[in-house]
Amino acid sequence: MTAQPGSAATTWVRVLGVDPAASGPTGYGIIETDWRTSRVVHYGAMRVAARRQKSSGGAALQDVHALLCELIREFAPVAMAVESVFTALNMRTALRLAEVRGVVLLAAEQNGVVVRSYSPREVKAYVAGYGHADKKQVQQMVRALLGMKETPEPSDAADALAVALCYIQAEKLERRFGIERALAGKTARASGTPAASAGRGIVSRGPIVQ
Repeated sequence: MTAQPGSAATTWVRVLGVDPAASGPTGYGIIETDWRTSRVVHYGAMRVAARRQKSSGGAALQDVHALLCELIREFAPVAMAVESVFTALNMRTALRLAEVRGVVLLAAEQNGVVVRSYSPREVKAYVAGYGHADKKQVQQMVRALLGMKETPEPSDAADALAVALCYIQAEKLERRFGIERALAGKTARASGTPAASAGRGIVSRGPIVQ
């Protein structure tokens, strides 16, 4: 059962954020929230070794799928927030990214996890208050919003945490004020203000809160 924002009962739930990558590490981050306060549970990024990628066209996709299934089983998130394909990418990169997103969505479906997608600009607007914020600004805002002692590294992991935060912010708006997510994201982008005032190849892991 998910606690409603502002309700008397306090129920902590987890959200899994994913930053798929056409090349380079796929970032992931898990945030726990009671809809008033949010805290980081676990984060990191997975890079598939070049040798393994060359061994099979689907090796990288298999590893990403396995990682997401492992994270879902271990941390039991109520939802998965995924960054959508950036439309300005060239066709080849966009297709590769779509393949990675495909196995991410498959992992969620197989494990019964609700999925929400957000554009990169929408994530930045919700988290940093500016749709064109750079990676360093996003990292700093993620650290501040989650009360982290250190800046989350690598940036891929910080991006994944930002996507999870975007989901939480959007959900709070929709539940409290009946604002649909699409409308809220459009408002945030237009105003430039926040919308709300498996082991293999893992290159970085953050703290785990049980």
